[in-house]
Amino acid sequence: MTPRWVVRSTFVLALVAVAVSAYLTVAHYTSPHVLACSGSGAIDCAKVTTSAQSRFLGIPVAVLGLVWAVAMAALCSPRAWPSAARWVRPARAAAVCIGMAFVLWLVFAELVLVGAICVWCTTMHLLTFALFVLIVIFGYAREPLEAEPIDERV
Repeated sequence: MTPRWVVRSTFVLALVAVAVSAYLTVAHYTSPHVLACSGSGAIDCAKVTTSAQSRFLGIPVAVLGLVWAVAMAALCSPRAWPSAARWVRPARAAAVCIGMAFVLWLVFAELVLVGAICVWCTTMHLLTFALFVLIVIFGYAREPLEAEPIDERV
């Protein structure tokens, strides 16, 4: 059974991710200058959020982050963790792994391609990493998979 603190922590982290990604989405559709972030040097949110890498397949990364965070909040809700539906647990693990893979690409893009870091994007990256650790280590690896019935006739 997943510890209660993991269930609560993942849900809170996912809700914070919803808030941060919603903030980034609003900034994307209004102005990057609404972001409370430095605009000079290595930390430059406007440079990151308006770069070519701020879109993936024509979709703003902020919107993709918001959709992902809402899905994670649903998959990490206190009602979803003990769900008897067989698809919830692997869906939660797959979603957080996809999110982590995307974060690795985005960190590379910020550091190498854009040459600047966005504090808000980094916050999302850290939230994703924390969810990844909690879900993979405590929420997936600790849960025993259902064993196949043993055929006694063999």
